[in-house]
Amino acid sequence: MLRSDYERDLSSLQADLREMATHVEQATRRALNALENQDLELAQQIIDEDDHIDRLQDALEDKCVTLMATQQPMAIDLRALMSAVHIGVELERMGDYAEGIAKICLRIGDQPLLKPLIDIPRMADRALTMLDESLQSHANRDEWLARKVCQDDDAVDDLYDQIYRELLTYMLQDPRNIERATYLLWVAHDLERIADRATNIAERVMWLVSGHTVGTGSMKSDRSLR
Repeated sequence: MLRSDYERDLSSLQADLREMATHVEQATRRALNALENQDLELAQQIIDEDDHIDRLQDALEDKCVTLMATQQPMAIDLRALMSAVHIGVELERMGDYAEGIAKICLRIGDQPLLKPLIDIPRMADRALTMLDESLQSHANRDEWLARKVCQDDDAVDDLYDQIYRELLTYMLQDPRNIERATYLLWVAHDLERIADRATNIAERVMWLVSGHTVGTGSMKSDRSLR
């Protein structure tokens, strides 16, 4: 295979990852819309459509394995293929979290929500921005954008802690609130996990660029972000 053909295959993998990410983002936003409006029909559609993300992930993995077997890539070429496989797995799991939110919507049914959704949509916006930027960092081999994604995870964690404390207060005030508060806590947990998966993608990008496993613990003192 010519180098130009191989580069075209890598570009195709990038397009596949972006397609998966688009489906994940849409599923997550639609799941939150279903929750806020208690749209049970929409929630069921999201659950039914999760298989499509699974099939995309399977197809991407098959493509990567075929390229590994036929081209026997080395160094950064091998890391590029391994990264694509890893990112595909992360995206598939994010799709599962979106499906999980839709399932919570069905469990709530027609019960009124415990409280208006304020911080949960903010949390979703931050997590999905991290997802978008992690894919951008991968497409552009942008290590510093990847580092920014890892740092942004702290803000999502802070929002989760805030939501947790608020919902715990509702539970302590009235035990009858426990079930409905727990449902919203599960939603927040799924969004927190989406942000964690975006962080995993960003860490994989840093490994792709540098060839070394990069921990995020010391990044804040490493250098100011551009």
